[in-house]
Parts: sequence; structure tokens; C-alpha cells
Amino acid sequence: MGVRTTLALAAGKGARVLSRLRGGGSALPGLVTERIDPAVLRHTLGSLPRGVVVVSGTNGKTTTTKMLVALLRAHGLRVFSNPTGSNFTRGVISSMLGEVGLRGRLAADVAVVELDEAHALHFSAQVPPTHALLLNVARDQLDRFAEIDHTARLLTTLAEQTTEGVVLNADDSFISRIRSRVATGVAVGWFGVDPSIADRLPELQEADVRPEDEGGAVLGEQERASAALLLPAEGGQDFTVRFPGGQDVGPVRLRQRGLAAMINATAATAMARHLLGEDFRATDAGAALARVAPPFGRGEVVDAGGSPLELVLVKNPAGFTVALGTYGAEPVATMVAINDNYADGRDVSWLYDVSFESLRDRGVALTSGVRGWDMALRLRYDGVDVGDVEPDLDVALDRFLREAAGEPMRIFCTYTAMMHLRRRLAERFGLARFGEDPEA
Repeated sequence: MGVRTTLALAAGKGARVLSRLRGGGSALPGLVTERIDPAVLRHTLGSLPRGVVVVSGTNGKTTTTKMLVALLRAHGLRVFSNPTGSNFTRGVISSMLGEVGLRGRLAADVAVVELDEAHALHFSAQVPPTHALLLNVARDQLDRFAEIDHTARLLTTLAEQTTEGVVLNADDSFISRIRSRVATGVAVGWFGVDPSIADRLPELQEADVRPEDEGGAVLGEQERASAALLLPAEGGQDFTVRFPGGQDVGPVRLRQRGLAAMINATAATAMARHLLGEDFRATDAGAALARVAPPFGRGEVVDAGGSPLELVLVKNPAGFTVALGTYGAEPVATMVAINDNYADGRDVSWLYDVSFESLRDRGVALTSGVRGWDMALRLRYDGVDVGDVEPDLDVALDRFLREAAGEPMRIFCTYTAMMHLRRRLAERFGLARFGEDPEA
């Protein structure tokens, strides 16, 4: 470990303290560290005994990463991760600064990092991952990634750079076709939804899940037979992850509701078994999944003065469609907050690819955010009554809490709107701050 790395870590730790005191962003300390030593990730993560696992894809990265970390810890591994959901390279460095010593040593056996599709390649250029878990490809932030095929190419390149094992989504043709690009000697695993219950999951079909590729070729029987498959129970709350040859995990009931969370749990379980091999214990895995709390703003329920308030992150048509399939028709007071900052994506035309009919019965009390008026217009096209538009998030939150007091509440929100609202809720109700683990 060189002097440059030590100086970079010292400067980053100082920036981390100042940033936390001022309530700043989670990536700033990483920026300071990386500017001084651009190779700091290689120096710190490159020698972990169980390697580095990268989790990437359009939807579900933060939740899947949290579940995978819990699964590995339940098997006795020391795991480093970037739990804040800051999924750029600098966010990984910022998370590392709280755990690494000035000599660059992490008290970890393995790293599990969530990475944005584009930034995953910047990361892998410094630290080639030993394992990659690739979730899905959906239309997301078209102003950044231009087209869905480009996102698929980014994930393909990540898989090509992975050295030991890749776990792929058998139900997403953009992901499943990556198998042909994986290097010789790199093991390939699969996860998916059991075909026997696909017709019971209409919201899955309306999202961007494609069990066939563009040529109409269904995933091969051998690959499908080797996949970890999600099988929900009839009631829809419990599920089992089925593995070929036994060691099924479940039935499990998650603390986070909905189909998307079950799919994320299946993906995380498939990667945990892939990584652990014969050391994988199904009973411990099921218990670990059942304990995982929803990540910040992703189906998280907070106590807002005695009333439950659920924050639901929505980023793209697939995610919003699945969220509405899970929550939309429930009799709760609803607010929708849409921003168009860089982290949200500037182009919000994707809202017109989502059906909001499930919100008709109760309507939406408020729309807010930079694109609050656009959201209200979109809802009215689908016949959804909107009580009012308040672009200012702080004013909207105060009104929503006051006018819906005493009843269950839900806010669908884009990323920066969620971060802003979650921070205000933490200040108001004494919740854990972003980046803190309330279960630690």
C-alpha cells in the first residue's frame, strides 16, 4: 500500500466527517479520495479472499444487494457493501471509507457492490469482479442510456470482464442472451419465475420481462432446469425459491411486499448459493431473507405521527407498473412526487408508458416535484382525479401529512424526490438517516 493511497484515504475520511456534519451527499468523500488515488479501489478491494460481487441491472439493485449481503452474513462471511444505494464508483469508495484503515485493509471476506450499469464498467476496469448478478434491462433514463440495447451492451461487457461466476435472469431475453458472451471457464447460474405461475402474474407481463428473445427462441431446457425459480403461494405473500435437486428455500414471507421483492430475493438467493456452493444452508437463507427490512424509500413504511406512510420508489415504466400492480388499488391516501434531476432522468415521457387506472377509485391527493404538473396531466388522461398540484416538496409533504392524518398514506416518488422526502421525514419523526442501518 503506497503513500498516495494512504493520503487519499486520510483525505476521504476527513471529507466524510465534514460531509456528514453538513448533511451532504454520500458520493463527495469518494470523489476526494478518487482524485488523489484513482486506483484506490484496486488497492483496497482487489485482494479480498472471497472476491467481489457486482449487482447491476435496471430495477431492483438496492434491494437485491441488501438481501444478498444478509444471506452471506447469515453464513458467517464478513461482507463489505455500499448500503446507501449510491451506485456510482465514488459512492462505493465513500461507503468503504467508514470501514477501511489508512493502510487500505478491509475487515471483509467478500465485497458485494451495487453499481449503475454505466459505472459498473468504470469499476470493473479497476477491480475485475469475481462474480456478477445481472437482474434485468428495462427502459430507464433514456436521456442517459439512449436506448435499451445500449444498456444491454453495458451489462454484456460487465459479464465478459467477470472472472469466476455470473448469475443471469432467465426471464429477460436481454440478460439471458449474455450467456454466449461469458468467458470460458466462468460458471453461469440462473434465476427466474416458475413457468407454472406466470399467468398469475399480470403485472410481470406488463413490465419489461421477455421470456423469449427477438428471434422467438425460448431459453434452453437445460438452462431453465438449472435455474433457481420463484414460486409464490396462492395467497401471494409467501414464496419458495426452488432449486434443482433440492435445498429449496422457503416458504418465506418478506418484510417488503410485492412481486418485485420476491424476484429480487430469488436473484439474491441464486447468487448466494452460487457463491457458497456446498456451504449454502437453505434454513439459514430463509430466516435471513425474512429479517431483511426494505431499503430506504423502497416500500419502506415509516411511522408518521401514528399513521403508516409508505415510500415507493419509481424510476421507469417497468418499476412503476409493478409498483401499481402491488399497491395501486389499496384504499390509502396517495401522493405522487416526480423530479427530473440527473439522477431521476431528464426525460419523463416514460410516464405515458404506464397505466394508472388502478388509482381511479381513490384518486391522488397531491402531485408534487419539478414535474408535478406533468404528472397531474398524465393522471387526468387516465381518468384519475387529482386533488391539487404543489411543486414544492416540503409544502406538499406538510399538506399531505396534515390532510391525510389518521389514515394510511403512500407516496410514489422518483429518486431525488424520495431522498428529499425521506430526509424531511427523518428530521420530523426521528427516523434513521440515509446511510445509517437501523438494524445494526
